[in-house]
Amino acid sequence: MPHIKGPFFTLEDAKTSFNLFCCVCGIGSLAMPSNYARAGPVFATGALCFMIFANTYATLKLSKVMLVAPSSVRTYGDLGEWALGKWGRFFTVASQMGVCLLCPIAFLILGSTMLEVLFPDSFSQIFWIIFMALMVAPVCLIPTLKESSGMAFAGCLGTIIADIIAVSVLQWNMRGHTSAPSPAISAHQVLTCFGNLALAYGAAIVVPDLQREHSQPQRMPRVVVITIMFVSALFIVMALAGYTAGGCQLSGNILYSIVNTSDPLGLAPLGFSADRGAVVMAYLFMQIHISIAFSTLMMPPFFMAERLILGMHKGPDVIRFNGELPDQMIVEMDPEAQEKRSYMQSSTPVDTTHPRQVSAASLAEKESGRMSHLRVALEFGGITAEEVIAPYRKNPLRYVALRLTIVGILVVIAVLARKRFIDLQDFTGATAHTTSCLLLPVIIYWRVCWKSMSIWDKGASMVVIVVCAFAGSYVMIDAGKHLFTPTDDPTLFPYCDTEFQDEPYYIRNNSSSSN
Repeated sequence: MPHIKGPFFTLEDAKTSFNLFCCVCGIGSLAMPSNYARAGPVFATGALCFMIFANTYATLKLSKVMLVAPSSVRTYGDLGEWALGKWGRFFTVASQMGVCLLCPIAFLILGSTMLEVLFPDSFSQIFWIIFMALMVAPVCLIPTLKESSGMAFAGCLGTIIADIIAVSVLQWNMRGHTSAPSPAISAHQVLTCFGNLALAYGAAIVVPDLQREHSQPQRMPRVVVITIMFVSALFIVMALAGYTAGGCQLSGNILYSIVNTSDPLGLAPLGFSADRGAVVMAYLFMQIHISIAFSTLMMPPFFMAERLILGMHKGPDVIRFNGELPDQMIVEMDPEAQEKRSYMQSSTPVDTTHPRQVSAASLAEKESGRMSHLRVALEFGGITAEEVIAPYRKNPLRYVALRLTIVGILVVIAVLARKRFIDLQDFTGATAHTTSCLLLPVIIYWRVCWKSMSIWDKGASMVVIVVCAFAGSYVMIDAGKHLFTPTDDPTLFPYCDTEFQDEPYYIRNNSSSSN
């Protein structure tokens, strides 16, 4: 029988990738140039390359573990309990809630700041935070991530366009500049890059939800790798384009470098007056992304709250992992075996009244939750949209009220933390993102696959654990001090040497006819 390979990347893969991209390429991309402003091109590039490796590794391993987990495992918390017991559930749920709730708070703060710039002297930041919540509320009521793929694509475009406009504004208004000043490089400034780098790559927490809703979950590892590689290339381009114009005088957010958020109609921090139309377009496109990413990132806590409070999404009890993989790993590890098995199944005649012919033993395994997600997909066929959204059709008012209540709580917290966006961003990345997206996926992978891991695989996983734990702890302490015991620092450009800390290094003479 000839071997027939399936398509390299399907439309459903693309939709899933868009959702993943929407979570990864967001506010973190705005901070990429600031990493170079803090640590310089050599150290910043090294830090970025390590984070590309660490996040790709951790997310890929999480996806592979999810393939062999029993079908009773539906959420990240279920996966933690299956692999690590009750404490595993506690840490996965706590860290995931940190990511999925702290990031939307940051979205509300950033979005309200952008609305203040777009409509200066109109309303207070508190009003805009509430307004932002009202804007995203309808998007949050979409039942599942799978249904929001089209909007996730719009969010992706919004981010890319906002980044391109911001970098273009910076390059245009700084054209003809002298050599951009280098930062005052120190171990502290290099390590503090870790916070927003971890925040930028917070992909792992949505993988279980996306993989649960994918009709062919065995394709998810490929989706993960392609998505992270693509977004990493975008990060590098944006970081270098911004740094070459502003050097160490860039702000922690590139949108803050093209306009003074305290005086939107005045000069930008780098001493130029940007075209107002360009600023408005950059901020509007980023606003689109925030509205979409907010709802995408809120789906995991929505799902957990609906299960805990409303009794929705109930399944079989999670059966603790006993040290032996429940299914043969050959299908998961060998893509060709996956394609061959799928081809053989599709070539086998079946009864027209029953789309798939499965054994009574397989049915029993599926009902008890012991069959892996991979075998469920291969033996019982793809998950239909009706199956995904069925729980939401029974009593829609319950889940609507619960989701709006959660959004309301986030609004209150955002109002209280509205003046500490950068510190909140670094603290979130160093704590919740590091634990949920880097440390726990590797620890879960250790528990499930340690016996089958190669020596190189074990070595790589240990490097990820040690480096991320150390850097995350350092940034957590540093950002926590600024967040909970803030002090006023009047320095305009804190990443630079004393010579360049208070005045822009270059101001273009717009009356000149040259350039």
